Amino acid sequence: MQKLFRDGVALAFEEGGAGEPPIVLIHGRSCDHTFMAPQFEHFSRKFRTIAVDLRGHGGSDKPVGDYTVRSFVEEIVWLCQEIDVEKPVVIGHSLGGAITLELAHQYPDLPRALVLLDAPVLVPVQREVIETLVEAFSGPQSRQAHHQFIESMFSKADDPKRKAAILDSMSSCPQHVMASAFKHFAAWDSVAAAKACKVPVLHISSERPLTDPVGFKELCPQLIHGQTVGASHFHQLEVPDQVNAMIDRFLQMF
Repeated sequence: MQKLFRDGVALAFEEGGAGEPPIVLIHGRSCDHTFMAPQFEHFSRKFRTIAVDLRGHGGSDKPVGDYTVRSFVEEIVWLCQEIDVEKPVVIGHSLGGAITLELAHQYPDLPRALVLLDAPVLVPVQREVIETLVEAFSGPQSRQAHHQFIESMFSKADDPKRKAAILDSMSSCPQHVMASAFKHFAAWDSVAAAKACKVPVLHISSERPLTDPVGFKELCPQLIHGQTVGASHFHQLEVPDQVNAMIDRFLQMF
């Protein structure tokens, strides 16, 4: 992987392929660029494709500090400027989808289009549940709470070996990164971001959607919504053929 330094913090990324539009892949919380590996392999055959490791994740540095949605956006924008990525299609999974939508909110002229993979926008969960998780992830039993939370994202249809590998990888994320990223995501204003987005958007839900597609489309009328079959939250790994085919078709529309 390549690395660039921003304010002394190493940010790692993988780059491959050539062609327009460029593709930027953003993984979810406690993950890394390998969680987008099927998409990197697929899209780098036709397009210049960049898969990032967010600060605190993978090969990037993991300093103590606040891991906000906005700070992740700022580093993605900085990276695009540093490596001359113009008008990319930004594809984000889970928290990466939230970062993708906020990027279009804060920097409306940067993205050509967005793809959100099972992103937590307009999460249909009671506020008390979110606050309980924030507290648990910051407490003495944070590892156990985090493991249970991740495990709840799977279904019986998911491959058990892949599930075990995902659990092992996500459990290795530093506690200060995991807890801060979740806390600040919980405070993120997804409604404002959805309202502000003006570029084409594809949202692909898993079999148990994390967002309300009807409410999302009311805020973002250009939204196209799809849903994968036979896979839960990590569908970009479980059924990449479905996910990639929907993105391919979406890219042909503009």
